[in-house]
Amino acid sequence: MKSQTRIGMVMAALAVTALVATGCSNTASQPPAGGNGGGNATEAPAQNTYPATVPEMKDGFLKADEGGDPVEGGELRWAAYAEPRSLDPGVTIVSASTGGVEMLNIYDSITRWDVEKGEFVPQTAKSVEPNATFDEWTVTLNEGITFSDGTAYDAAAVKASQERYASMPAPEAGTWKANVTAVEVVDPLTVKYTLNKPWPAFAAILSTGPGMVVAAGVGAGETFKPIGAGPFTLGEWKAAESITLEAREDYWGGKPHLDSITGVFLPDPQATLDSMAAGSVSAAFVLQPNYVQQVLDAGYNGLASGVNGGTITLINASEGFPGNDLRIRQAIQLAVDPVTLMDRAFEGAVQGDGSVFADSSVWATETRAPKVDREKAKELLKAAMADGYDGHLEYLDSNDPVSRNRATAVQAQLEAVGFTVTLELTRTIADRIKRISVDKDYDISAWSLTAREADPLPRLMSNMHSTGTQTYQTYTSAEMDALIEEFQVATTKDAQLDIIDQIQQQMNKDVPFLPWAKFTEVFTWSDDVQGVLGSSASTVLLSKAWVDAK
Repeated sequence: MKSQTRIGMVMAALAVTALVATGCSNTASQPPAGGNGGGNATEAPAQNTYPATVPEMKDGFLKADEGGDPVEGGELRWAAYAEPRSLDPGVTIVSASTGGVEMLNIYDSITRWDVEKGEFVPQTAKSVEPNATFDEWTVTLNEGITFSDGTAYDAAAVKASQERYASMPAPEAGTWKANVTAVEVVDPLTVKYTLNKPWPAFAAILSTGPGMVVAAGVGAGETFKPIGAGPFTLGEWKAAESITLEAREDYWGGKPHLDSITGVFLPDPQATLDSMAAGSVSAAFVLQPNYVQQVLDAGYNGLASGVNGGTITLINASEGFPGNDLRIRQAIQLAVDPVTLMDRAFEGAVQGDGSVFADSSVWATETRAPKVDREKAKELLKAAMADGYDGHLEYLDSNDPVSRNRATAVQAQLEAVGFTVTLELTRTIADRIKRISVDKDYDISAWSLTAREADPLPRLMSNMHSTGTQTYQTYTSAEMDALIEEFQVATTKDAQLDIIDQIQQQMNKDVPFLPWAKFTEVFTWSDDVQGVLGSSASTVLLSKAWVDAK
C-alpha cells in the first residue's frame, strides 16, 4: 500500500479531513518596545468600520489557480506578519505568523499537509508507514536529497536533527520527548520511530519543527546558520525591514521557477493590504477578521485555515505572578465577556466565544465556557487581595488600532470588577513574542491558541500539556495532561469528542488561559502568482510557484 494512501486512511479514521473551499528575527536586535498605555480606561470607540460578520470559511483554497505554463525567474515579494525571532526550528514556533513560511522553504519538511487531499502526505519522505497499533512508524526518504551545503540529507541526518530539536526549547520538543522513545537509523534512507503509546496522527508532527531537518553544521544561538534541504537558502536579512531567500539550483524537487522570495516587514495589517492593492507585494499573511474580509472583498487567491482560539488571553501562572493564584485566573475569566470584547475589537466582524472550540468548530461539544459573572469575579478578587495581592495586572498587546481597541476593552472589563490594569502595547509582534516566550515576563497577554480543525493535538499539547507550556508559563494539571494524552491515542471521532468535552470541563476548573474567538486566517496572493502549495499552520511551500507579470 502506498504511504500517501496509508496516511490518508489514518486521518480519515480520525475524521479530521479538511475540505477545499469554493467560494509570530535572527540574532540581530529587535526594535524597542512601545510605551505603556496605562491609566483609567473606558470602552474604546470604534476606529474603523467593519462588516457585520466575516463569513465562515472551510479550510482550503479560496479559488483555484488559473494554470498555464510556469514563468521562469523573477522575485516574489510578500508581506510577513512579523519578523521571525530566529530561523532555527529548535527555538521558533512553526506558523505563518512567526517565520514558518521562511523555515519551510529553507528546510522543507518530512511530511506536508496537502490542502486539496485533506491529509498529511510524504514530502522529503518517500513513504511514512505505521504499524498496526500506531506505536511504531517507519519513514523512508527520497533518494538524492542534499542540504544546501552539499552534505547528505539521509537517515542519520534526520536522527541527528531531531535529537538536536528535542534538546532545545522548541515549541513541540516536549511533545516529541513525551512520545518518541527511540529514533533508529535502519539504513541510509530509512528511519524507524518507536513511541511509548499509540499516536495515529504522528505524521502531522513531521510537517512542523521535528520534520524540518537541519544540517549538522548549523550551529546554535549567535552562530546559527540556516542550512536545510529546501528549495531556497537565506540571502540578505535586513533587520526590521526584509528577508530574502534565494533559489537553489540543486533542490531535490527541481530548481524553483522563482529566483528569489522576499518577505517584507510592514508596520500593520492595513499597510500590508494597501501594499497588496498597490502591487508592491504580491502575497501576504492575514489573520485578523476585518483584514480577512478585505482579502475576500478584493477577490485575491488564498489558503484559508480555521483557527480555534484564534485570539486568546494567556495567563502567566509562574510563581510570583498574579496568575499563580487560581482565584485570580477565575476572576479574570468571569470578568471578561468574549462577545463584548470581540464587538469592541472588531465591531461584530467575528463572534466571541469563550470555549476552546467555538460553536462553529467540528470539535464543538456540549460543555461550554462559564458565563460572565462579575459579582463572583469581585468576590474572588477581594479574597485574593485579602491575602496580600495588590490587584494590579499588566496586559500585553500590540499597538495597531484593532489591538488597542481590544486592549482597552479588556482593561475596562477587568477594572469594572476591581483590578487595576496597565496596558503595555508593543511596537512589533516580535517584541510581544520575545516578552512571552523568551523573557517569560508578562501577567496576561493577547495570543493565539491556533488549534486547527484538521489536527488540534499539537496546539493542545503546546498550550495546555505540561510538556509544552514551558513556552508560555500557563497553568497545567495532571488531569489535563491525562485528557490530552487520551485524545492523542483515540482512534474514533466519537471518542475524541467525548475527550474534548472533558477537556473543556477541566479548562473551566483550571483556567490556564481564556479563549476569545475562532478566526479564519489566510495566506493570500494576487492573480499573477501561481503554483503555491499549502502545508501546516498556514505555511506555504513555494518550490513550484511563479509570478506571471503579464
